[in-house]
Amino acid sequence: MTQRQSARDLGLAPGILPPGPLNALTDVPGVRVGQVTLRRGSGIRTGVTAIVPDAVDRAGGTLPAGLFVGNGFGKLIGATQLVELGAIETPIVLTGTLSAFRAADALVTYLLALPGNEGLVTVNPVVGETNDGYLSDIRARPVTEDDVLAAIQGAVTGPVDQGAVGAGTGTTALGFKAGIGTASRQVRLPGGAPCTVGVLVQANFAGTLTVGGTRISPDLALPGAVEPGAAAALAATGKPAEPGTEPNSCMIIVGVDACLDSRQLTRVARRAVFAMARTGSDFTAGSGDYAIAFATRAGAPVPEDHLGPVFAAAMEAVEEAILNSLFLAETTTGYHGHVRQAVPLGYLVRACRATASPADRPPGTGL
Repeated sequence: MTQRQSARDLGLAPGILPPGPLNALTDVPGVRVGQVTLRRGSGIRTGVTAIVPDAVDRAGGTLPAGLFVGNGFGKLIGATQLVELGAIETPIVLTGTLSAFRAADALVTYLLALPGNEGLVTVNPVVGETNDGYLSDIRARPVTEDDVLAAIQGAVTGPVDQGAVGAGTGTTALGFKAGIGTASRQVRLPGGAPCTVGVLVQANFAGTLTVGGTRISPDLALPGAVEPGAAAALAATGKPAEPGTEPNSCMIIVGVDACLDSRQLTRVARRAVFAMARTGSDFTAGSGDYAIAFATRAGAPVPEDHLGPVFAAAMEAVEEAILNSLFLAETTTGYHGHVRQAVPLGYLVRACRATASPADRPPGTGL
């Protein structure tokens, strides 16, 4: 099996800003990530990814947050109250579409059991989803309360597993196998204040993979395995994809270690969705493209003219996180024998080398 590598390992990390030590959402202080991967038999390829900021993992905890909806074809539970009050009060859970509702109930169970919440009578669980029904038996709704609780309770700081894990176990994007991806950027705001922006994505959307301006079409990268367009993808058995199995949707979670209010965080979230275009998203009509941004530092909001570096960091980190979700995912066989091939990294590097000008080739990368 070909060793999977991140965009940075391949010398293809986008942008110019430096990453954090882990190049992950967990570079943002006080943010943990937990995942449960479900691979059962030939038909279950799904899971749970939980983003757990310390500030909401206690009774009465909230964080300022903003939401941007690029296209609303999705089931983002808790969205309206998030927008109305400009805050999150629970961890954020990601999973497959038809398991989102059970995940929300499990998240409520978790919050009710927290010490100090004995009198809690209302709570706004935030659960995002993408449809992994091509590779997983989505109607089985295999995610249980125990799975969700395990992801939340197992959330840790440190490196984040990427690729076909957690909520990305059965997802696909841009004609290839995708999954969970993460990245971060470190910047200094005007005046010198340091800021870390971390991103995690659940990638499951359509379009043509684009890496630094080079388009990687499945019909060229995988001759005989995948035809042009995700809807016409062929499984190894030669069976065409069933109607309605086209890749769709992307959930983007952005953490910012700076004092931003909900309106400013909505502006950050908007840029996060914009960054999908850099990787080749076609923002198709059936796609649910959402970004939630939250801030972990309290205080007076930074001035508006200080947000430029945060915007740039969010866009670079989202682009790299999406690439990581693809480059680190492995070819997966799932429901009804459907197969989604991983991006062939050798072909990818050769294609990028062929289109890069000498001035664009980073030293030491082989490009």
